[in-house]
Amino acid sequence: MLQKFKEHINLNFPFLKDKKLLIAISGGIDSVVLTHLFSDLNFDISLAHCNFKLREKESDLDEEFVKSLAQKTSNQIFTIKFNTQEFAQKNKLSTQIAARELRYNWFQKIIKKNNFDYVLTAHHADDNLETFLINLTRGSGLDGFTGIPKINGNIVRPLLAFSREEILAFAKANNIDWREDKSNASTKYIRNKIRHKVLPVLKEINPNLLKTFAKTVENLQESKQIIEDKIADISQKVIETDVSTALEVTKINIDKLNQLSSPKAYLYQLLKEYNFTEWNDVYNLVSAQSGKQVFSKTHRLLKDRAFLLLSKTDEDKNHQDEHYFIYQDEKEIINPIHLILEDVQQKSTENKQTIYLDKDLLKYPLIVRKWQNGDYLYPLGMQGKKKLSKYFKDEKLSLLEKENTWLLCNNENEIIWVINYRQDRRFVNENNLKISLKEN
Repeated sequence: MLQKFKEHINLNFPFLKDKKLLIAISGGIDSVVLTHLFSDLNFDISLAHCNFKLREKESDLDEEFVKSLAQKTSNQIFTIKFNTQEFAQKNKLSTQIAARELRYNWFQKIIKKNNFDYVLTAHHADDNLETFLINLTRGSGLDGFTGIPKINGNIVRPLLAFSREEILAFAKANNIDWREDKSNASTKYIRNKIRHKVLPVLKEINPNLLKTFAKTVENLQESKQIIEDKIADISQKVIETDVSTALEVTKINIDKLNQLSSPKAYLYQLLKEYNFTEWNDVYNLVSAQSGKQVFSKTHRLLKDRAFLLLSKTDEDKNHQDEHYFIYQDEKEIINPIHLILEDVQQKSTENKQTIYLDKDLLKYPLIVRKWQNGDYLYPLGMQGKKKLSKYFKDEKLSLLEKENTWLLCNNENEIIWVINYRQDRRFVNENNLKISLKEN
């Protein structure tokens, strides 16, 4: 297997040569064999082991075994202990998902701190087939049937072309020791049930199952690429960029979406990477009234008239009840937005990002805040006063735009400027103070 593995690396992973590699090692046969293979080929490797504290003394014995292996192979080792059950309960995750999240986050910290190039994991061909069947039983889109990726960012899986049988044969032929996780024999977990009860039957039906499965995955990956090419083309027609606002918002044109052959399928493809899970709620937004919204853990999708607006969720940027002060001698603030104050002799450039005021009419400290119900202004160039809610409606601002609009007020909370939109006329007499919004 060593020669076959060497040829496999040269052909499919030549970029690993002369790189600093971190091997994720549990102590089980797969990761131990992966360690021996890269050691035998004289790659620059270090080991990383997670003790998830899920199997009491056995977990500690795994850690001791891995430390001993690192010493025997003269490799650096990183170890960590996790309270996995507590993390899973706190974050409402299954134990398996919690462990996965913990270890991959930790790997990335090691990479960043120690300048590793790649993390290598020991997933093999049988793991790939098991994952396919798990997704099949749970229901999945095409992504769930295209296999475990060989390369995912800086995560590399060099053993995917090899079977569990080949790995076991190599370990026995080279007298390699490993730790056996007794829980792998239990059919309590769905993966083990598939491994011990389903796969033997399928392999009996088709002794070349792994090879035919590999071909199937290759075909599905090619089909997936066709879909991605089509989605890229559709995106140019359906997604619009709003250059009139500094907000990072993706606008999906609902009318153009509905003209497609399968709007729901296209909407899923357009949004699948943004962590939405309640897809029926997402689809229902298309026909919902303006203001309805759906959240994922990272993004918000908002219905606004003829568009779906996609934006990142960031609680730190809400600032709804926060006030920021500008004192009389200050010439610039950066937080929460970037404003520059200049004494001037006369009015010059006019645009939405700049206003001119009579500084003698201001009462300091000035306040920068978000709008509130009951706010009103006396719009420059208009008669009378107007509720800010009515002004926003007339300007056809979306909920997202309203939430991200800042007000400049005097210290009695009278609005001086709806920043980037409209100035209040009460503070205009002499034009001796210029305030400008600077885009970051």
